[in-house]
Amino acid sequence: MPPQQPPQVNAVRLKTTLKMAISKLRFLQEKKTAIAKQQRRQLADLLSAGKETSAKIRVENIIRDDIAVELMEFCELYCELMLARVLLILDLQRNENEGGLREAILLIVYCCGHTEIKELATLGDLLKMRYGGDFARRVAENIAFEYVPEKIVKRCDFSPPLETLVDMYLVEIARTYEVPYLGLPVEELSMEDTLKGEDGASDDDGEGDGGVGELEAPLAAGDAPKPVASRPATAKKEVSDFDALKARFAALKR
Repeated sequence: MPPQQPPQVNAVRLKTTLKMAISKLRFLQEKKTAIAKQQRRQLADLLSAGKETSAKIRVENIIRDDIAVELMEFCELYCELMLARVLLILDLQRNENEGGLREAILLIVYCCGHTEIKELATLGDLLKMRYGGDFARRVAENIAFEYVPEKIVKRCDFSPPLETLVDMYLVEIARTYEVPYLGLPVEELSMEDTLKGEDGASDDDGEGDGGVGELEAPLAAGDAPKPVASRPATAKKEVSDFDALKARFAALKR
């Protein structure tokens, strides 16, 4: 008995859904990025006020939104690829492995169940209908990351972020907006205090509200040059794991 042909997907509906999904993904990325920029400034205000516990709780929303934006960037890219090669999807003689579309199809079929974007869910349903229920089930199970890579699976996970990631975000916010944070390396706090002390000396000639006098104690206790020499081995390694995070902060600062 010859294998059963998959049902024909409506070409107009598929193209329209792809275009709508791309438009919605772009809109949500811009919206979440703008909101995240405001939230970072609010967190900087909290750190400046010494409310670090509150900042650690609120930064989780920013982390989730950043992860969601990264996932939407992947989805948008692959939706554009499928739109450009939509005729290959509509050709019933081809399977998901042909036409360089495998990765795009697998990602959308997997991610559509982990998002609230209606257009993406509709697109996922169309692809499941096109390639069959058994195919969709195997992708959803994704045993041993056979179909979808771990980096995508992690971005679909709603578990609380790791404490190290929370701390890294707050460190970058403190650096970007130049506010105090206990998680900053010791020498950075010392350097910040030194600069403030120099500003106080030039503005007040060593007098006033005691700006210099209050800032001299950490320098005497910490002996600033020593921690600077010991910093790069650990700090650079941490930052290297979050290059994308630093790039995002740099873009927001401009």
